[in-house]
Amino acid sequence: MTDKFLTILARLLVTAGIFSLAGMGSAAQSGSATAAGNYTVLTPWGDPDLQGTWSYASLTPLQRPLRLEEKEFYTDAEAADINAQVVRERPLTPGVVGDYNIVWYDRGNVSSDLRTSLIVDPADGRLPLTQETRRRQAEAAAYRREHPSDSWLDRTNWVRCISYHGVPPISTGYNNTYQILQNPDFVAIVVENIHDVRIIPLDGRPQLHANIRQWNGDSRGHWEGNTLVVETANFSEKSRHRFPSSRNMRSVERFTRVSDQLIDYEFTIEDPEVYTSAWTAVRPMPALDDYKIYEYACHEGNYAMFNILRGARVQEAAAKAARENN
Repeated sequence: MTDKFLTILARLLVTAGIFSLAGMGSAAQSGSATAAGNYTVLTPWGDPDLQGTWSYASLTPLQRPLRLEEKEFYTDAEAADINAQVVRERPLTPGVVGDYNIVWYDRGNVSSDLRTSLIVDPADGRLPLTQETRRRQAEAAAYRREHPSDSWLDRTNWVRCISYHGVPPISTGYNNTYQILQNPDFVAIVVENIHDVRIIPLDGRPQLHANIRQWNGDSRGHWEGNTLVVETANFSEKSRHRFPSSRNMRSVERFTRVSDQLIDYEFTIEDPEVYTSAWTAVRPMPALDDYKIYEYACHEGNYAMFNILRGARVQEAAAKAARENN
């Protein structure tokens, strides 16, 4: 996403009445106050200033690996070893689409808090899945193995270039970037991967009617001290996250800027259809001062979909011919 695009985006938001250019000052132009253990940078209108470009890339997995059992934190040496391993080049697998070399990846590092999982509640760092959810997951995995590409509907939302990370986001191999813009009534979050823009009202308007469902849900924000709290509901049954979810999932995100270079990000998921209890994850989000977001040119529907489906038909024909010849 180029600087020109961001300028156009800002002007469109101004035209729509969502943002005013006068309110888009930098932190350096804003007032600031620091109390004991309480970092605050204020916008010209007095709200905590979260504006900037931030990374949610992390090598820390959402769930704690079972082999780590009750180990909650890595040592510095263990984290350094994990960080070093991920940038080592490895042999590519011929014929595997998306088996990129290392130059394409930007997976980040183990989170600066050195946790072994993003999940902090439950204490075991694992998703509290119901038995029914586990059964449905196994059935869905078996179906995908047998029917990977019967139609475009069998492909994921990200292969179809509709949405990748969902809300809240979970780190992937690249483009794990948020750009945050604010005015007194709205927060906008430009999501680099598959070019989403989240527009979050702060004016107390009610949630959309329950019949109105959206890919990334419907978000409402408010301030609790220095923390932006964003509550999101009204997900579509077609929404997909990087963890199990239903259309009735609710998420609560908390953004707290703790220094010039860091936002503490926390989210809680409530979804009784999927989990036995709510669960919470945390992730420090470092600033990317010199990072430029370029256009993520992923066409909705994916121009490559024709060849993805055509390739599947060729494989099916070859498998049928092999069976008939045996």
